[in-house]
Amino acid sequence: MTDASAKPRKIIHVDMDAFYASVEQRDDPALRGKPIAVGGGGPRGVVAAASYEARKFGVRSAMPGGQARRLCPDLLFVRARFDAYRAVSQQIRAIFERFTDAIQPLSLDEAYLDVTDNKLGIASATYIAQEIRRLIREETGLTASAGVSCNKLIAKLASDQNKPDGLCIVKPEEAEAFMAAMPVARIHGVGPVTARRMHSLGIHSGADLKAWPMQALQRHFGKSASFYYAAARGMDDRPVREREVRKSISVEDTFETDIGAEEQLVTELTKIADRLWTRVTASRATGRTVTLKIKLGDFRILTRSRTLSGPPVNAEDLLTIGAALLRAELPLPIGARLLGLGMSNLVDPDGEEDEEEEAQLRLAFG
Repeated sequence: MTDASAKPRKIIHVDMDAFYASVEQRDDPALRGKPIAVGGGGPRGVVAAASYEARKFGVRSAMPGGQARRLCPDLLFVRARFDAYRAVSQQIRAIFERFTDAIQPLSLDEAYLDVTDNKLGIASATYIAQEIRRLIREETGLTASAGVSCNKLIAKLASDQNKPDGLCIVKPEEAEAFMAAMPVARIHGVGPVTARRMHSLGIHSGADLKAWPMQALQRHFGKSASFYYAAARGMDDRPVREREVRKSISVEDTFETDIGAEEQLVTELTKIADRLWTRVTASRATGRTVTLKIKLGDFRILTRSRTLSGPPVNAEDLLTIGAALLRAELPLPIGARLLGLGMSNLVDPDGEEDEEEEAQLRLAFG
């Protein structure tokens, strides 16, 4: 637990508003004000991001394209342009770096910043958050929401309070009351399954959660009990880490129609291996365990892994291993609707190896 005498940290969580969709609307004036979805609109396509106009109809990320079209018949699908999103993300990162080097990106469109001791010596974290949002708007033409508080847990929840284009400040003395009113299903670290279990126990809000003693939480939630106990009290000691250790890197593709022929499967796997290697080199990490994922037409999932004495050295090497794993499963009982390839047992640039077990990669693929 945090030392009560320690100086409160000043943490900002910045979250871009409907990032992918907003970039598309910025770059194509014809899309502005219209319900759009970034991703595939075909029968097997998935929504990667939805504009706020589309969200009014219930369209959400990770939703099947067909379902999204039924909810919003006028929905416009736009193909994702990840190069464009990465370029904007780098612009935003450069803005963050004017204020602090203590930056923990969570994805292309959100990050934690610790501005307790910032480069410009600004005492007010609220002022920094306002300036960051102003600069993002001026330099990228996009809007961002931000949460400001004394820890990561509350800053992230706060950034979602006044979306889009909003700012929410939760002072240290307000942290406990803020969490008391928070639905447990919204607390980051409480997944859907755990939320349903909490609801069945009569735990619906942070206040309900706080009423449970540690021993009772441990009986029902095991090792996670200490996190829930602290969260209900607005406590979170996790530092802003400038570089998170990656557990695995993976790429997968869903096909328009099931495929079963070896030549077609290897062709698709070649594209996946190339994309995976691009991510591997961009992350400056590589791994010794290669895992192949096959989702069959009836949604059964096969995963096969191989741990090597040394990591693959290029995309061709990665493809050779993946193709060998694939051919060992041929002929498939029915066609495949999805292929995926991933790497784990990662080695970072400093030579420290992540001892992640193969099972963890398989869960990440699931």
